[in-house]
Amino acid sequence: MQNIFIVSAAISGFLSVALGAFGAHALKDTLDSYGHSVYNKAVLYQMFHTLALLGVALLQNHFKDLNLSPAGYAFIIGIILFSGSLYVLAISGIKILGAVTPFGGLAFLFGWGWLAVQFIRNNAA
Repeated sequence: MQNIFIVSAAISGFLSVALGAFGAHALKDTLDSYGHSVYNKAVLYQMFHTLALLGVALLQNHFKDLNLSPAGYAFIIGIILFSGSLYVLAISGIKILGAVTPFGGLAFLFGWGWLAVQFIRNNAA
């Protein structure tokens, strides 16, 4: 499982940097201030959760008795739904895509919550 999360984090990290540069240069004259704000939030959350995904892989390798996979998958789903919908929203202006974004946010929350519960349970045992 760790390899899936490490490879996913590497791809997501690459895309986060590439999309951030694309937004800063290619879209600087295309997006209005709202579009830039939305796009930058997508990049920011993608990078934070890319690092979280990498952390899940490293933690799973160290704490083999914990099941951290649901958190890793939740971060992947969150990146796709949250950041992905914001990228498309910023570029296309299609406001209905904003309805997808909260599902990505819920996936992020689930991932962080799962990590907390796993470590709380592990320390309580």
